[in-house]
Amino acid sequence: MANHKSSIKRIRANAAKRLRNRYQAKTTRNAIKRLRSTTSKADAAPLLSKVISMLDRLAKKNVIHKNKASNNKSKLTKFVNTLS
Repeated sequence: MANHKSSIKRIRANAAKRLRNRYQAKTTRNAIKRLRSTTSKADAAPLLSKVISMLDRLAKKNVIHKNKASNNKSKLTKFVNTLS
């Protein structure tokens, strides 16, 4: 266990950030699954913009890599464009 006051505080802050990051990443993954399960373009279009926003936020905060976010956005956009 750490002895310095600042390192103890850092451990607490890191634990809180880890929980927040895991929650946001899991929420985004669930949103992607929900988007992939849609069958109509009308339902998928508003979901796509929300998912893209979530992915950008995760990439900005380095929860996921920016290229992974970009790849996901590209594949999901292609998927929505193929829907009728």
